[in-house]
Amino acid sequence: MAINKYVSAVVQAGSVGFDTRKTIEKLGDLAADVRKMGAKVAVFPEAFVGGYPKGLSFGATVGNRTPQGREEFAMYFEASISISGSEMEKISRIARKNQIFIVVGIVERELGTLYCSVVSFNNDGKYLGKHRKLMPTGSERLIWGFGDGSTLPVYGTEFGKIGSVICWENYMPMLRMAMYSKGIEIYCAPTADGRKTWIPSMQMIALEGRCFVLTSNQVTRRRDYPKSCEFGSDISPDTILMNGGSCIISPLGEILAGPIYDKETILTAEVDVGKIANGKYDFDVVGHYSRPDIFKLEIDESSKNPTEIKDD
Repeated sequence: MAINKYVSAVVQAGSVGFDTRKTIEKLGDLAADVRKMGAKVAVFPEAFVGGYPKGLSFGATVGNRTPQGREEFAMYFEASISISGSEMEKISRIARKNQIFIVVGIVERELGTLYCSVVSFNNDGKYLGKHRKLMPTGSERLIWGFGDGSTLPVYGTEFGKIGSVICWENYMPMLRMAMYSKGIEIYCAPTADGRKTWIPSMQMIALEGRCFVLTSNQVTRRRDYPKSCEFGSDISPDTILMNGGSCIISPLGEILAGPIYDKETILTAEVDVGKIANGKYDFDVVGHYSRPDIFKLEIDESSKNPTEIKDD
């Protein structure tokens, strides 16, 4: 049975750097706080489980990698999780125990490659699926592989149609259009971007898609990462590496909660999915405001595997 009106939450908190066990414990504590605040849907930041290594170079310059950088990457690799791993079951139990729909960024490991992914769990703990970041930005391409069109889900749930787009993927117009075409109503945007320009970008997406936008970023300091990591000698333990800026936005672009910077917090706002029709009245980017006689988007959702094994 659909629930049109409920409280949603964006969790602005930092990972325990490269310590997956402690990070998942922290996720559990934060989920309990979300439950106490009465929220039914909670969005956690990009790469929350596994960590977003902002400021690290992993010893890479053009044409060169250092032994120390390889050691840092090995440590980061060990902090990642696989979809079939025990960490996913722990997150499932957290969702089920607290009866909340959880959207959380993870660093996903498959074979020898890491991916920046978002996983979603229903409030009964059922794992619904993942979205892999299609286009890592800048130096992220050094440590993360590329997703493909096979993980672009929008889930039909009792809380509305929920999907996720990660950080600067949100600046890919065709990806946004793909999500709008699936009727997304709760547009989750886990991010690592704490710049003031991020907020108007999220407002534009809410207006463009006539959907609720829930964006969540971490707040981290140098002391949250192992001492062995090379951030530079001019960085003190209290230096802020990621500064938050999480918020919740209505389908008409109004900020319902946030943004807040430089401290961990949980922001909540009431979501009324029934109000989305009010916005669609004068703008539906995949309906009466589209021009399919002029513009057409083709979406390839097939999996791009490097090998194909045929059984004779």
